[in-house]
Amino acid sequence: MNYKTFFHYVSYAQYPLMLLGMYFAFKPYLYGLDYLKDNPEVMFDNLNSVLIFMGLGISFSSLQDTSKTQNELSKKIWQNPRKGKIAIIIISLFILILLTSGLTGFYFSETGILKDLSIGIIVLSLGMFGLLKAAIEMFENHRADKKINNI
Repeated sequence: MNYKTFFHYVSYAQYPLMLLGMYFAFKPYLYGLDYLKDNPEVMFDNLNSVLIFMGLGISFSSLQDTSKTQNELSKKIWQNPRKGKIAIIIISLFILILLTSGLTGFYFSETGILKDLSIGIIVLSLGMFGLLKAAIEMFENHRADKKINNI
């Protein structure tokens, strides 16, 4: 087994990590709405865990094979040069907004909920850098106009 295949298998760790993130998203509601009304900090504690595990899951997803698309929608996006560039720009702007807000919240907060959430937002945005790298590779691998020019 070569390194590339090994990392493709490691990329499947994204699913348990994202499921764990979903668990933390729904966990506060398992206590009941009356409990949440009296203890709103439970929601924020779990939201931080959601952000961290989703960021880790997204970073593991960047290890997948970028020479293959997962569905027809992504194939249509990455084959079209215009749609692919728009998708990359949207992902880049989303990362910029997340990273800026996370770093701002972390830097200007002394302690408390905002500082904790800022760490989760930073982890999510760093995980999305891996997604951006994978998106750029998929765009390069699947562009219809490059395949015509290379023939």
